[in-house]
Amino acid sequence: MQEQALIPNLFRTEYRKIVSVLCSLFGIDHIEIAEDIVSDTFLTATETWSINGIPENPTAWLYTVAKNKTKNHLKRNSLFQQKISNEIKYSSRNYEEFEIDLSDKNIIDSQLAMMFTICNPSISKDSQISLALNLLCGFGIQEIADAFLVTKEAVYKRLNRAKEKLKTEGIKIEPPSVSQILSGSETVFTTLYLLFSEGYYSTSQHTVLRKDLCLEAIRLTLLLLENKLTNVPATHALLSLMYFHSSRFNARINDKGENILYEEQDDSLWDVELIKKGIKHLNQSATGDALTKLHLEAAIAYWHTKKKDNDEKWENILQLYNRLLQIEYSPMAALNRTFSFAKVRGKSAAIIEAEKLKLINNPFYYSLLGYLYTDIDRSKAIQHFEFAIKMSSSQTIINTFKRYIDTLETK
Repeated sequence: MQEQALIPNLFRTEYRKIVSVLCSLFGIDHIEIAEDIVSDTFLTATETWSINGIPENPTAWLYTVAKNKTKNHLKRNSLFQQKISNEIKYSSRNYEEFEIDLSDKNIIDSQLAMMFTICNPSISKDSQISLALNLLCGFGIQEIADAFLVTKEAVYKRLNRAKEKLKTEGIKIEPPSVSQILSGSETVFTTLYLLFSEGYYSTSQHTVLRKDLCLEAIRLTLLLLENKLTNVPATHALLSLMYFHSSRFNARINDKGENILYEEQDDSLWDVELIKKGIKHLNQSATGDALTKLHLEAAIAYWHTKKKDNDEKWENILQLYNRLLQIEYSPMAALNRTFSFAKVRGKSAAIIEAEKLKLINNPFYYSLLGYLYTDIDRSKAIQHFEFAIKMSSSQTIINTFKRYIDTLETK
């Protein structure tokens, strides 16, 4: 691999590993120093490799340089000597003997510790996702800004506020205990779920970035399975949900960047291997006694991978939505339930159900009504799609709704 492609690829895969280890070593108060050391390591790689060529083992080279830069920082920085040496349990003055553990096991343990630190309820969900993208996934500021459709300045402020909040709260970066896992797993699951959703439901037309977000959410969920304490049925349910949704990724967008409704998707584009992985983890999620919303959403996603459109499929989906709403009500879940309700009970009955929701500030509420009225009252269907357009801020979504209107007007 050429240097131009190798360094960005290594930055994405190795930056997050070294940062997690150094953050665990230094503590949350000195997270910026850990980031600076790793960034400087990659700067040195760029300068050195352009002159001397790519080393035989680039990853090992990065690890060695990161270790040396850390030692040099410890030697010359009196603040570290006075305040941090005790935290890292290092008392000798001979910093040459100091060793940073970049073994696979310690990297996994450090990333898991970082995950539970970042997913602290003291900071907002957007901040949790931004920190996860930055520290656990190696995303740059511009990439995060593109993912959230905000400015770089907004991302800088969000990250800095989140870091300061964690420092103020005195949150430690350490392997989670059994009690912390029991109390904090739901927050971690929610953050990973939202991270995946940022990619899967994003209105950005940056397809590569959207897929990257989904892949990173899957990678971090797989990381949870590496630890016996977090390898629990709900983790498998979350992973199966991600695999099922990802299997239809390529069928959801046409070549113009417009969303394709489920009914209109080309199922030959569905990824069969991802569906098989989803089924495997869905089965593993059934080993426990607890039934969570992740289990139900994964089961709903499973039925959506069934290509044959029949009463059994939609009746199962409808009953799963009914159970999901009993466990935790969500307006979007209620809206999605109405689609399956239409499949089972008919569009006329579904219109009554949909209008009960009164989600008058949601463009997808009007787009659903537009769909339901399509074969009943064409003018009302167009009217609802026009409402949806007025309430949408995404040009991609607007173009999709306009396409529906054009189809109705030409009938």
